[in-house]
Amino acid sequence: MKRILVTISGKVQGVCFRRFSQQKALDLGITGYAKNRDDGKVSLLLQGGRDNVDKFLAWVEHGVPQARVADLLIEEDEADEIYLDFSIY
Repeated sequence: MKRILVTISGKVQGVCFRRFSQQKALDLGITGYAKNRDDGKVSLLLQGGRDNVDKFLAWVEHGVPQARVADLLIEEDEADEIYLDFSIY
């Protein structure tokens, strides 16, 4: 299992980025969450099979209409909390 924290900057709030991310995560069997940050970025915690998390990352740069991803910061997440679904905060 792969677990990463992704911070996305650019035009990613106010364009349904979290909702589209949730749908893609559910399609790929990924759990975790999408959360708007106060600095205008979106944080994603992705937990799932290595191949599916990699597919999600490939999608995230282009998959949201109206969004413009300027930068992705990807960090391994060592926490042991298990998510059973993909939530939006």
